[in-house]
Amino acid sequence: MLAAIANTDIILDRDTHTIILTRALAGRREQVFEAWTRAEHVACWWDPSGEPLAECEIDLRPGGAFRFVNRHSPEGHQFAGIYREIAPPRHLVFEAMGAIGRVILDETAGKTLLTVRIECGSAEQFEQYLKMGIDTGTARTLDNLGAYIGAIAQATLTARSAAPSSGE
Repeated sequence: MLAAIANTDIILDRDTHTIILTRALAGRREQVFEAWTRAEHVACWWDPSGEPLAECEIDLRPGGAFRFVNRHSPEGHQFAGIYREIAPPRHLVFEAMGAIGRVILDETAGKTLLTVRIECGSAEQFEQYLKMGIDTGTARTLDNLGAYIGAIAQATLTARSAAPSSGE
């Protein structure tokens, strides 16, 4: 099954119990990796509502933990996990909520193709994730990331054009 939320494509692979989300981002792979792995950036785009996170902690190393707490969640909803593999700026692998998450970044023509794979351990867990809206919530989060990367790129261009040239 293929669906799209704004600019994020979603594939629900019931045979492998995997949710696959892809999105092209208007930024270099290094920039996207940094936005995904530095707390000061993640706090700005992670919450599907678009609100900044209330708390964002990242210990970016294999075995290191992360914890993101949404600002307006009635139960103080948090997303937490452990990093398993880190290969900047190409990919991350982490465990969270009983699943394996894989973030893969491929650069083409100055843009980055982001693929997020959420690999559930069973058909039951996969169906529960769908009932919880993990697929659509993650798609909204990736749309937020796209807007955030675009804003950073625009701010960088604006700063460069406002800087005096070396000949002045």
